[in-house]
Amino acid sequence: MKIHLDTDLGSDIDDLCALAMLLKWPGGVELTGITTVAEDGGRRAGYVRQALALAGRSDTPVAAGADGSVGTFRYPVTLPDEKRYWLEAITPAPAPIGEALLLLKRSVEAGATVVAIGPYTNLRLFDQAYPGLLGTVPLYIMGGHVHEIPPGYPRWDDTADWNVQSDVTAAAHVLECFSLTVIPIEVTVQTALRRAYLPALRAAGSLEALIAHQMEMFAEDEKHETRYGRTCSGLPDDLINFQHDPLACAVALGWDGVTIEETRVSVELREDWLHEEAHPDGRPMRVVTGVDAERFDRFWLDVVTGKRERDNI
Repeated sequence: MKIHLDTDLGSDIDDLCALAMLLKWPGGVELTGITTVAEDGGRRAGYVRQALALAGRSDTPVAAGADGSVGTFRYPVTLPDEKRYWLEAITPAPAPIGEALLLLKRSVEAGATVVAIGPYTNLRLFDQAYPGLLGTVPLYIMGGHVHEIPPGYPRWDDTADWNVQSDVTAAAHVLECFSLTVIPIEVTVQTALRRAYLPALRAAGSLEALIAHQMEMFAEDEKHETRYGRTCSGLPDDLINFQHDPLACAVALGWDGVTIEETRVSVELREDWLHEEAHPDGRPMRVVTGVDAERFDRFWLDVVTGKRERDNI
């Protein structure tokens, strides 16, 4: 299956977890291109190239996409300390935004499924440059907050949705203009990247060992174990992070542990925040409404550590 990944890899570590899973997906995935968004002088593109090099996949096309100059991001771009998270200085890979749009165009024309796991700025700019073309391929987006988060998980509201709220102009455009599949935070928040996974990741390979290292840094910085793991009954005590982006990629690839429902969703901008909710007058979308989270967590670990390949599952 052909996949184009649009990502803000370099902030929350789940983007790196998603890329590692795609690179080892059972049966293989053809990554036709990777574009980065919420860029900082090509730093995110440099991080993607470093991850691909560690996995022996430097042939995958990468292009730096939209940065703060587009003027629609709510927050300034900030990235964690590079040497602390990546263990070395990484060479940035800046490029004009047109290169990312051309790479996305080549992917779409090749019939690739587009998976957006960061803000949707590149998608809006692409639709402006090549009107209607994005609507010719399957589109999956991580983000949105359509239904209430179930009991036992963090009590987040719409404002906690980074991918949507960091660029509401782009999010409103994508949600209102395309037929798409939404993997919302009320489902992805049920997944867990656990401290118990560290030994298996350290032993699996260079990229996986880097993920383990970044997990430890992220745990120090974000303290999800105490904030959520020990306070939310639906999550494990050793929670380091949520697997928002890996789950979105798995859904795009047809992983069968989720429930997807045709849902009419209204999209409304109120006081500069974008709100989505199931409503009979809304636009029809495919929305993930349930997940076997424990099964997914184990599936992700098995894939990235090579157990799925070794077991021929």
